[in-house]
Amino acid sequence: MIGSQVIPINKSITLQELEQIMQEHWDKEQYGNFKIGKPTPASMEEYILLPATPRFLIIVYTRKAGGLFNKENKVVLSTADTPQGAGIAIAEFFPTKGPLISVLQTASVLNAEKERKGPAEEVLQACTAHMKEILKTSGLLK
Repeated sequence: MIGSQVIPINKSITLQELEQIMQEHWDKEQYGNFKIGKPTPASMEEYILLPATPRFLIIVYTRKAGGLFNKENKVVLSTADTPQGAGIAIAEFFPTKGPLISVLQTASVLNAEKERKGPAEEVLQACTAHMKEILKTSGLLK
């Protein structure tokens, strides 16, 4: 399980520039529609959002080189909770009484991990491969 993919690129681009590239080249039939937005209301920044599973989505963002920890320009793809998934995750951590409720909460958390490490990860890998093709076609792949 990876959970995040980093694609080095040869120049810095903004999220809006990446969105424009995707508008021109993204295979929406195979990989789904996308939009710029926040995955949850509590998110600090906007990303390009791609569908993955009912509980998870793929967020895409750009980072330009600079600073101590970021040595190169890049496009990052990562899994994140959908708004519904975030609500479920928060509800799972509220303390409850009784062994049956505890077992149900544990099962729900384990199912979320299976979904994130299974189907959501598969979508992440496929979207990353397609993104690399697009960036190569656009002359941005490092």
